[in-house]
Amino acid sequence: MKPHYKPIPSESNLFKVEFQKTSKEFYYPWHYHAELELTFILGGQGVRYVGNSIENFYEEELVLLGSNLPHAWNTTIEQDQPVTAIVVYLKEDFFDKTWMQSIEFEGIRNLSALMNKGIKVDKKIALALKQKFYDLLNAAPFEKLMILLQILEYLSHNQEYRFLCEQEFVGDFDDTDKKRVNAVYDYIQKNYLHQISLADISSKLNMSEEYFSRYFSKTMKKPFFEFLNEYKINRACKQLIETDKQISEICYAVGFESIPFFYRQFKKFKDCQPKTYRKNFQKVSLYQPV
Repeated sequence: MKPHYKPIPSESNLFKVEFQKTSKEFYYPWHYHAELELTFILGGQGVRYVGNSIENFYEEELVLLGSNLPHAWNTTIEQDQPVTAIVVYLKEDFFDKTWMQSIEFEGIRNLSALMNKGIKVDKKIALALKQKFYDLLNAAPFEKLMILLQILEYLSHNQEYRFLCEQEFVGDFDDTDKKRVNAVYDYIQKNYLHQISLADISSKLNMSEEYFSRYFSKTMKKPFFEFLNEYKINRACKQLIETDKQISEICYAVGFESIPFFYRQFKKFKDCQPKTYRKNFQKVSLYQPV
């Protein structure tokens, strides 16, 4: 289950800024690239995979990704709306020792190291930087560099974020098995409402159950069923946010067969109960930037 290498062409040796609005530009199979990435979601929603993390993503979200950190952004089956985003790629030369190793850029260097775990920036911080990301699109080359440094310096002092991966998750450069992990994603997305067995998923990849179990755990750094339950919990989070359904109804609607088990899994992955999660998101959604 190796990610696909994605080349990032650019006229600049330092960085590249893109406005992405079509499925071809934004959605890409599980992949990695040497460039560090800052992705600001302007509109739309879907599922974000970073390393072995699975989460829903929404508009006005800012995520920072380290070099060679595998990731993918996908919609779910029930939606087809495009996602718009401003994406910044920081090239290797951006961190050239002749200037970026200077003491003035210590904070930015530290930030780049933290990005190896994937960073989800708090929404109010993302909103504070939203206009600067827009400014990047039309600025002249030198001004664009200055704006980017301001963004990075601001983020380097920010303490309101969380890591997406518990440990650094660097892709294996051998991408011969790149289709396998995407096959797992696709199968889970299409079948998570039904009971999935190791026999089901392993047969799709032409593996034995034992080999698939070892292979998945080694590659994704978590067991398959933990990965599957995490996906279901994030589907539950989406319904908690977007609907007024009862929690017990949501439990069954995302493929769980036991309410107590659903509550245990929700606490495991979200560190709170479903009712609390719903209330907390409602508070965040009411936040208005100054």
